[in-house]
Amino acid sequence: MKYTKYILLTAFFLTIVVVEMAAQCPMCRMTVESNYAGGGSAGLGLNNGILYLLAAPYLVVGTLAFFYWKHKRDEQIEEELA
Repeated sequence: MKYTKYILLTAFFLTIVVVEMAAQCPMCRMTVESNYAGGGSAGLGLNNGILYLLAAPYLVVGTLAFFYWKHKRDEQIEEELA
C-alpha cells in the first residue's frame, strides 16, 4: 500500500501525543479543586475540554475510515471499467 508510511507516522505521532495528554490530568484536577475551594469558576470550561479531547480520536479514526472507503471505492470503479 502506498499509504503505509503515512499510517505508521500518524500512529507514532498519536502515541506521543496521548502520553503527553495523560500527564496533564492530575494537574488539571488539582487546579480546578483549589479554584473551586477559593470560590473561583475556572472549572466551568473543563467539561468542554474533556469533550474536545474525547472527540479528537473519533475524528482521526473517522478520517482514516473515510480515506480507506474512498480508496476501496476507487478500486471498485477501476475494476468495473477494466
